[in-house]
Amino acid sequence: GGLRGATVIDALDTLYIMELEEEFQEAKKWVEKSFDLNVNGEASLFEVNIRYIGGLLAAYYLTGEEVFKSKALELGEKLLPAFNTPTGIPPSCRGSARAPPALNASLFSPCSGMSWSWGWASAGSSILAEFGTLHLEFLHLSQLSGNPVMNIRRVLNRVEKPQGLYPNFLSPVTGSWVQHHVSIGGLGDSFYEYLIKSWLMSDKKDSEAKKMYDDALEAIEKHLVKKSAGGLTYIAEWRGGILDHKMGHLACFSGGMIALGAEHGGDERRQRHMELAAEITNTCHESYTRSDTKLGPEAFRFDAGSEAMATRLSERYYILRPEVVESYMYLWRLTHDPKYRHWGWEVVKALEKHCRVEAGFSGIRDVYTTTPSHDNMQQSFFLAETLKYLYLLFCEDDVLSLEDWVFNTEAHPLPINHTDFKA
Repeated sequence: GGLRGATVIDALDTLYIMELEEEFQEAKKWVEKSFDLNVNGEASLFEVNIRYIGGLLAAYYLTGEEVFKSKALELGEKLLPAFNTPTGIPPSCRGSARAPPALNASLFSPCSGMSWSWGWASAGSSILAEFGTLHLEFLHLSQLSGNPVMNIRRVLNRVEKPQGLYPNFLSPVTGSWVQHHVSIGGLGDSFYEYLIKSWLMSDKKDSEAKKMYDDALEAIEKHLVKKSAGGLTYIAEWRGGILDHKMGHLACFSGGMIALGAEHGGDERRQRHMELAAEITNTCHESYTRSDTKLGPEAFRFDAGSEAMATRLSERYYILRPEVVESYMYLWRLTHDPKYRHWGWEVVKALEKHCRVEAGFSGIRDVYTTTPSHDNMQQSFFLAETLKYLYLLFCEDDVLSLEDWVFNTEAHPLPINHTDFKA
């Protein structure tokens, strides 16, 4: 999307922790010599932040190599004009790989530094997951550069939340909600994740983030968590008070997030949240086991007679997404129940069988057929997230320990702010 080399930069830390030294050096050389930040065209603010800035920061903190830090800071500078709106919240425009295809991502032109607002002054709106998924990276950029971080959270704290829930679209002009669609999957997902992770990354000092997370999770438990007739726990979507009984693959990260947050609650709350995390992760595992390929669909429903399965043709594809194995990794680290490793190994075998092609790995168009057709795309998050989480699932707990590192939403590890940390 306007910038080249997403695969290289997204894979840097994966190569490093897997001790693929030769490939890591080759990638580092590419970043030094060939990574061109002056690109014509447009790129997504959200995607550039989580993949490029996250990837460069993680590579810097893991290795201490200055080239990664300087490239991250240079790129961060180029993102700043996108915040020139009345609220300081960047606008959203067309085309994001993380959001469903028809929806939008904030664009900036990395060449001119001019922010693309596409008429936000009238009808446009900003997406919760996009402007809510900048805090971890920008906090590190501001610490490394000495420039202050932007303050999106203040706007969100002030605005009235329907039933305590955060809708997915907000006006960057007025700072009020544009409609009342709530989802823990695409469009909403990583906003919630960044609240609990901001608190953890601050060494548990950012109490505002923790309170916002606790309040949001309480509203989610009250209004969105449901149990199917077959006993599966899932998180429904909310459309102005009416529930849509489906979960997207993107929402399957929430098992890991809730488990991570549960670690730090009182006894009763901790147990309740660990049970909820395990139940959601089990439901996401069911979406995999109920398919012919043992890989999960893009979205699955809980309608009459069908549970944890895609009922629409348009939702049967799998694009190498990481969210389910992400939850396996967290639940393994926090419970050491061996089933999570068994489940992870099922995914490894299914990826080998159905997604490996001559030049790498490809997404598939239908998980419910044993002879799936390939979409001929290897998303960069496959290297950054899917493979990294699978690798960590089978590592000792001290490899990127959860005591010392927080993963951004693209699985790039950023250090927890202990006073004794050295890159």
